[in-house]
Amino acid sequence: MPPAPADPEPARADIEAVRGPALIEFGTGWCGHCRAAQKPIGEALAAHPSVRHVRIEDGPGRRLGRSYGVKLWPTLVFLHDGSEVERLVRPTQPGPIAAALARIDFE
Repeated sequence: MPPAPADPEPARADIEAVRGPALIEFGTGWCGHCRAAQKPIGEALAAHPSVRHVRIEDGPGRRLGRSYGVKLWPTLVFLHDGSEVERLVRPTQPGPIAAALARIDFE
């Protein structure tokens, strides 16, 4: 089960302050692409329990998604020590997600 979306939406500075590996997932609960991505995201994250996973409910008036240039959902932003390492847009398979997680979860 994925974590509930962060509420209230964190500030960009809060995201950039996170130490270690983190996956920021932008999307919505009603988005079909977002719902379909939950299984591959969960499968990939199972091998990386130290990665912090934060879901962000995105949409009009949501500043955090705009600050990351999010245009399609889901957008996965992979961070290490607050810096973006990689991003995936509308992933459908666990392989690319797992590869991106391996690039941030190296401690």
